[in-house]
Amino acid sequence: MAGDTWGGIRMHVGVPLAAHPLEVSLETSARSVAIVGPSGAGKSTLLRVLAGVEHRARGEVVVDGAVWLDPSRGMVVPPWERRVGWVPQEMLLFPHLSVRENLGFAGGSDREVEETAALLQVGHLLDRRPRRLSGGERQRVALGRALLSAPRLLLLDEPFSALDRALRKQISATVRRLIVERAIPLVLISHDDADTRMLAEEHWHLRDGTLEPL
Repeated sequence: MAGDTWGGIRMHVGVPLAAHPLEVSLETSARSVAIVGPSGAGKSTLLRVLAGVEHRARGEVVVDGAVWLDPSRGMVVPPWERRVGWVPQEMLLFPHLSVRENLGFAGGSDREVEETAALLQVGHLLDRRPRRLSGGERQRVALGRALLSAPRLLLLDEPFSALDRALRKQISATVRRLIVERAIPLVLISHDDADTRMLAEEHWHLRDGTLEPL
């Protein structure tokens, strides 16, 4: 959320997963947090809880002082009211819209769309449809759309996994600059140490259904 103050994240939730049911507590005032851990540990599920699309979640989620989840008080804020910029691994672009239209769907002006596309090195692709993009190009379009939504919280799930090392370094540095300039809080999932060092000021480890600070 843009502004000089940030109320942090408080999350005490349980999710009944088959392998390792999650019983997670996260309390942090950091603006940028990385969650790491082995595949299948439930990291993406935590982002789904924050995004408001994990309907099995029980417990409490408070972001920047706003209660997003507290079933005991009848508080379940729907995803569209949370103003979360979420980039899941599937990316979820609109297949019938061009890159320009996908980016503009977030509400940015034509100038903002073109500037963001240039920063993420997809400016030459604005008139293409998603089916004509590579995996890395689709990732950058999804990332641009999330940034253009002016999110209260940005959730990134392996956002650079389809990029080569050189481009990954460039794009992660660009994202770092944008979230700092716009004061956008971030929760990142990545298996890449370079990503987490670049983007996160605080690191947590999820294993066997439990989240611990590193």
